[in-house]
Amino acid sequence: MTWFIIIILFCLGNSQAQFLNVSNSSDSELHKSLLSLLLILHQQKLYDILLIYGEDCPFPALSRRLPVSTVLASSGSTDFDWNYSSLTLILSCGFEAEKEENYRTLMKLQTNRRLILLQEDIQPESVCNFYSKKEQYNIAMVKENFPQSGLVYSCRLFQDQNYEEINISTGKSIFIKQFRNMQGAPIRTLTDKLAPRSMAYRDSKSGKVKYIGFVANVLNLFVEKVNATMIMQLKLIKGKEIISFMNISKWASEDMLDIGMSNGAYYKETNFDILSYPYLMSSHCFMAPLPDLMPYSEIYVAIVNPSVLIAIFALFFIFSVMVIYLKEKTWRNLSLISVLMNDICLRGFLAQTFPYPRQSNRKMNLILMLICFSSLIITTMYSAYLQTFMWGPPVDPFMTSFADLEKSRYKVAITSIELQELLPMNVSMENVLVLEDAKKFIQLRDSFNDDYIYPVTALSWIIFKEQQKRFTYPLFYYSEALCLNSIGFFSFPVRRHLPYRDLFEEHMLRQNEFGLTNYWFYRGFLDMLKLNLATSEDLSPPHLDDYIEVDDLYWVFGMYFAGLGISLCCFILEILGSLSYWRRLRIYKWLWAKN
Repeated sequence: MTWFIIIILFCLGNSQAQFLNVSNSSDSELHKSLLSLLLILHQQKLYDILLIYGEDCPFPALSRRLPVSTVLASSGSTDFDWNYSSLTLILSCGFEAEKEENYRTLMKLQTNRRLILLQEDIQPESVCNFYSKKEQYNIAMVKENFPQSGLVYSCRLFQDQNYEEINISTGKSIFIKQFRNMQGAPIRTLTDKLAPRSMAYRDSKSGKVKYIGFVANVLNLFVEKVNATMIMQLKLIKGKEIISFMNISKWASEDMLDIGMSNGAYYKETNFDILSYPYLMSSHCFMAPLPDLMPYSEIYVAIVNPSVLIAIFALFFIFSVMVIYLKEKTWRNLSLISVLMNDICLRGFLAQTFPYPRQSNRKMNLILMLICFSSLIITTMYSAYLQTFMWGPPVDPFMTSFADLEKSRYKVAITSIELQELLPMNVSMENVLVLEDAKKFIQLRDSFNDDYIYPVTALSWIIFKEQQKRFTYPLFYYSEALCLNSIGFFSFPVRRHLPYRDLFEEHMLRQNEFGLTNYWFYRGFLDMLKLNLATSEDLSPPHLDDYIEVDDLYWVFGMYFAGLGISLCCFILEILGSLSYWRRLRIYKWLWAKN
């Protein structure tokens, strides 16, 4: 009986050993086939990091034989924010092994390639549907009979059968960029119709509404490039609701839009899930009126420099004293009246003829020559100053700070949204006009009312600059000294899990790199003219200051009449002096005759 039991156990052990050998042989073949597949993918430079979800499969053991780094998430999820290379290949031990719950990691790994080992009788179609609901499309699968079949099942989006059987021996690509040809699939968008970013017009040939502008053109070309269809989600607009970048960003965050046909700046954002890679960079400053010209009435005073005037009076005094002394040969005749009212110096300094003393010596001739030279320099200098200032009057100083704004005649016209950025500048609200309606603000700014300064980005300033080229003279300039933000990044609003975000951002940056963006900027004003959204009318007021009026000459007339008054006083004094002389002469004659 004992021998019989031993023989039975021996037979069972032998049969079990044979079964284990067969099992180990099949596992070894699966290991070799999977390793060969991973090496092929590595040679194609499709990954440089492995992320393995699950552990009950050959993938964790195979990772030790691959020359790449490996992250093992045996529980199916990670506890950290994924921040590794974008060339990450995700391996899953079964299509439900990946149970990632980290929101940031899901976003960053959404477009990465995935290879799944199907260990049960699971159809590839159901797997593709499962990952499609999660908007993950770079999916490939192998079954446990992979060593015998050599088939890889790769999910395909834009076709009737949602997967394709690929034999690795044919060398056909397993992973493809499916969104390069979307086969007319819709891209949901909405525009804020803010010129010159996006402007609507009706095509005369097709009769359809189309959009142009430096923002709209980016999306138009992308839709054409990926063979998609752009659909405006007008149903989101309720009544007369004003559409802005804020509305569009909100709807994109709620997955109601794919890509917004709008462009907005962010300055203090910390989460860019619903924003694309920065498309443009621009400052946000004020367009301010050019400084006023100096009134003609002030030019006559402006050309007289006090220090130069003092020097002229000093020369006059010195020359007058020297002329009197050299003429009289004595200091006795020097007096304040004789010095200030010296006939030769007065006429000479005013560039008029004066009586030349007879029998003048060399010293007198030298002084008279200096008087003539001084009169020539003085009259030429002031005539040149006067003519120059009359031709092109000086302008007031430019504003260099918000403190200068409070001293000027201008006010700030601003919307309620941008007001929050102005408040930290400590600007008095008495100098601020807040407009709740953005359309009224745009109408006021487009009218070029030079009583206000307006916030504007450097991108929008290009349009105003082009428009002012059609004016007789420019009215505004872009002040980089008065800024709400010195730099800001402009992006498109996109929904969080947009599967072709990388393709759109690549397209967007290429447009900028090739110079198309700058071309659209400077063409924006012409497009606005064609759509009657702008006017080529000269909005600059006529230069009334080009004509000198009587009021502008009050300094001239004031000095003229002051001189006439002084002359009249001198004349009267002379007459009175002569009357007293004749009266004394009569008295002398009467006394002489009496004696």
